[in-house]
Amino acid sequence: MTVDGETMTPRESTALGDRIQPRDCDLLIVGAGPAGMAAAVQAKALGMSVIVLDEQPRSGGQIWRDAGQVSPEMLQLLGVDYALGRDAVTALRASGAEVIHDCLVWDIDRDRTVSALHAERVMQFRPRELLLATGAMERPSPVPGWTLPGVMNAGAAQIALKTAGLVPQGRVVLAGCGPLLLLLAVQLARAGVKDLTVVETTEAGAGRRALRHLPEALRHPKLLLKGLSLLASLRLHGVRHIRRASQLRVMGQGRAEALQFMAGGQSQTLAADTVLLHHGVLPNTQLTRLLRLAHRWDTGQQAWHVEADAFGLTGLAGIRVAGDGTSIAGARAAELRGAIVALASARALGVLDAHRFEEGLKPLRRELDRELAARPFLDTLYAPPQWITQPADEVIVCRCEEVSAGRIREMALLGCEGPNQTKFFSRCGMGPCQGRICGTVVTQLLAEALDRSPQEVGAYRIRAPIKPIPLRALASLAQDDAN
Repeated sequence: MTVDGETMTPRESTALGDRIQPRDCDLLIVGAGPAGMAAAVQAKALGMSVIVLDEQPRSGGQIWRDAGQVSPEMLQLLGVDYALGRDAVTALRASGAEVIHDCLVWDIDRDRTVSALHAERVMQFRPRELLLATGAMERPSPVPGWTLPGVMNAGAAQIALKTAGLVPQGRVVLAGCGPLLLLLAVQLARAGVKDLTVVETTEAGAGRRALRHLPEALRHPKLLLKGLSLLASLRLHGVRHIRRASQLRVMGQGRAEALQFMAGGQSQTLAADTVLLHHGVLPNTQLTRLLRLAHRWDTGQQAWHVEADAFGLTGLAGIRVAGDGTSIAGARAAELRGAIVALASARALGVLDAHRFEEGLKPLRRELDRELAARPFLDTLYAPPQWITQPADEVIVCRCEEVSAGRIREMALLGCEGPNQTKFFSRCGMGPCQGRICGTVVTQLLAEALDRSPQEVGAYRIRAPIKPIPLRALASLAQDDAN
């Protein structure tokens, strides 16, 4: 079998891995974000046995992190969309699904055997249906100085706000593009950050290019009105907003001290104690890559999408995907996709007949179509600028191994035709994240240098464990066998 140009052979189980008896269930869900929670609630309502594995200590995913326990004051500060997460978490708790938190899924076999780390011990599962609801991750913003202390992804600042009520001190600059950038700026302003500036990198022609998608986007006017509301809120809080910035550079000796950029035809410099970068989000495809599933490059979102049908079914029997881990569409669309996949799993297992399946599917599909209507408009308006996807030679791309963009271009000149050859010769992507951060940029750099499409260049090959795990955890498998 060949997938993504690679000949597949079944991965052999380790001697230790063969000694544990995997748990079974009707539906195993990896991820307790909007898609995973909605799927679990739907599946339990249909009478299926459901287990949810989540790496975080509480349900909600990144977008609704800690929504089930934050104070009323924090709910009001974070906004009505975040408050919806509390209802989703409450529904999951009431559903009766078994949820295992602090659980890292580090390997999945093509026969649906899932290996996870929990409480320093390995657990294994072999469900009849497997749903990967792994969500999204922030697109990296490789600009000069982005590795300096004092520079963070905007999402990291939002996590600190949600989980601990912490906000950056001093002069704060939010730089980049996308709805999350504006949302976080409003949240920080509400939280009391006084010296706050938004430097938006949306390109000058982006609005004009997006206009052709506006008629379709007007099918979901609430989403567009939300963006206008955020802009109005920024003005109300007196937040400085600089538009059409380019060529960002973080300045500083030992830590971030200023952000330099071009805007209005001239170079500008803003003093800054904290620089928060954001250029949108990407599907987290580490587990689907581990399974050697087929992926396609989506030019609209400039990201890899795993290939799956309308019911989340991939090229492997019984393995499905849902939510922003497939394509970026937002929390409500992720919930709807999760519920649809749960219905499809129930139909595949014979829990639902064809009539009940179609009746349950119709309203979900109608609402999902409306949710997706604005995506082409938003993807075009907030496309990452070309200088983010093609950073200057001196910019570090792989933070784990400190490999620069120039080194990647050099690999192309030396004859490397894809990320995996580049990894071999430069160590780029060989760190503990296995290219999770640098992978998309490396693909785009090589595509430009080789004058090929990202689809032709391909992506890093992911191997288990997808994140580092202690050897004592593997040893616990042998201990379980001995007991």
